[in-house]
Amino acid sequence: MDFEWIRIPHALLTLLIVFLYGLLLGAVIQKIGARAGRRHGIPFYQNYIDLIKNYALRTTITHGFMFYLGPVFRLTGGVGLLLFVPTIYGVAMHENFSFAGDLILALYFVFFGSLGMALGAGESGHPYAAIGVSRGLSQVTAAELPFAIAVFAVALQYQTLSVTDIVAAQQGSVFNWTVFTNPLAVTAAMMSFLGSMMRPPFDVVLAPQEIPIGPPTEYHSAYLALMQSNRAIFPIAKMVIYMNLFFGGAANWPVFFLKVFLLYLFAAFVGVVFPRFRVEQSVRWFLVWGVPVAVAGLFWV
Repeated sequence: MDFEWIRIPHALLTLLIVFLYGLLLGAVIQKIGARAGRRHGIPFYQNYIDLIKNYALRTTITHGFMFYLGPVFRLTGGVGLLLFVPTIYGVAMHENFSFAGDLILALYFVFFGSLGMALGAGESGHPYAAIGVSRGLSQVTAAELPFAIAVFAVALQYQTLSVTDIVAAQQGSVFNWTVFTNPLAVTAAMMSFLGSMMRPPFDVVLAPQEIPIGPPTEYHSAYLALMQSNRAIFPIAKMVIYMNLFFGGAANWPVFFLKVFLLYLFAAFVGVVFPRFRVEQSVRWFLVWGVPVAVAGLFWV
C-alpha cells in the first residue's frame, strides 16, 4: 500500500510532462501543416494562452447534466489511458499504475472518451447532434476494428496482456520491434492510427472548414478548456500505446519525445497530402483495407 501511495506523485509528474509536451507538439504540428500550405501558422505558445484564457472563463448556459459530463468523460479517457500504461520502460517512477492485464484496460480507455462525448452531444439539443454522433461513432468504430485485431495478434505473439512484458520482449535490438517481427499487424494498426487521430483525411467528424457547429463551438469556457486539455493528452497517450506495442517503447525521455514526434508527424504528413474522406468512404477504407491486413497479421503469428 505504501508503494502505491508513492507512485501517485510520480504518475502526476508523468501526466504533467506529457500534458505540456502535448500542447507544444500540437502547435508544432499545426505550424508544419500551415507551412506545407504556404501559410505562417500559429505561434508555438498559442495553445498555452488559449488554455489559460478558457479556464478563466465561466458560463451560465445549461444544456443538461450529461452535456457537461461529456468533456469530463473525454478527459478521463485520455488521463486514464496514460496513467495505466508504462510511459518510460525500466524506470519505476514512470511506469505509472500498469499491471499484468493493462492492455485490456487500455483498449477500454481508447473508446471511453468517444462514448462520453457522444452522450454529451446527444443532450445538446441541437438538431444536427444525432448526425454528428452517428457519423463520429461510425468512423471511430470502423477505425478501432483493425487496431483491436492487431493488438490481439501482438498479445498472441508475445503470449501476454501486459504492456510492460511486450516492451521487454522487444528489447535488445531494433529488429526485435514488432514492426519487424509482425509488419502486417503494425501496418493495420497504423492505418487505424490515422483514423483515431481525427486528422485529414479522417477529420470528417469535426470538418472544421465546413461545419460551424459541434463541440468546439457549443462547448465554451472551462468546458472547452477540458477538451483542449484532452486534445493535448489523449493523442500522446495513444502514441504511448503504439510506441510500446509496436516500436520498442522508450527507455528515457529523449527517446520518448522523438518517437512520439515521429508518430505525430506521420499523421500530419498524411493529412497534408490526401483530401478528406466522406463518412462512408472512411468506413469503407478501414473495412476493405485495414481489417484484411489486420487479419493477415493475425495469421502471421
